Amino acid sequence: MAEQYDEREARKAYVRRRQKIVFSVTGAILVVVLIVASLFYTGVINVNQKAKTVTKPNYGVAVPCAAKNEDGSAMKWSDNNSVILRVRNGTEFSGLAGAVSEALKDRQFDVRTVDNYTSSKVERTTIYFGVNAINPAYTVKEYIPDAVLVMDDRQDRLVDVVVGATFNNLNTEKQIKKDGDTIKDFEGCKTVQEMQKAGLPKAAEHTAIN
Repeated sequence: MAEQYDEREARKAYVRRRQKIVFSVTGAILVVVLIVASLFYTGVINVNQKAKTVTKPNYGVAVPCAAKNEDGSAMKWSDNNSVILRVRNGTEFSGLAGAVSEALKDRQFDVRTVDNYTSSKVERTTIYFGVNAINPAYTVKEYIPDAVLVMDDRQDRLVDVVVGATFNNLNTEKQIKKDGDTIKDFEGCKTVQEMQKAGLPKAAEHTAIN
């Protein structure tokens, strides 16, 4: 009987040791989780910094305010067939620019040229335009909501659409109409004079279209 009793006690002691180890490990994990959570809460660790940048108007890139009527009121969206485009492939996926250009043509945009961009590692689709094509660029942006608007020093009406790796699809006419008939400025947009004073990037080589 004594041996049976000793065996039971040994098992109990073993179980208690296992429980103690489990509780200790669990407690240590909870302490680590609490410390990490407090670091996130206080902002010491911030893995969402990139996401915050992406959610800024125009992804944090300065954009000019849309051109206005003489009385200062908002103008209507440009007619698609008056917007002259060059669609460029900024990715390694062959034929992507061609597919996007056909989709833009289906929406009545005047696509003049389809070619490859100087880089095949463009992450986000970018719309390049000059001072005389601000509203047309805004109009194209409505169809490509995740694109970035970049104003450069070109003086003509050509708008470049450089297709990036994040491109998914164009908006439909139904999606466009929900934004109303007139152009809405981007939050925090700047005047053309402010943009020019800050310095505009040099436009990619192209044949001027006026």
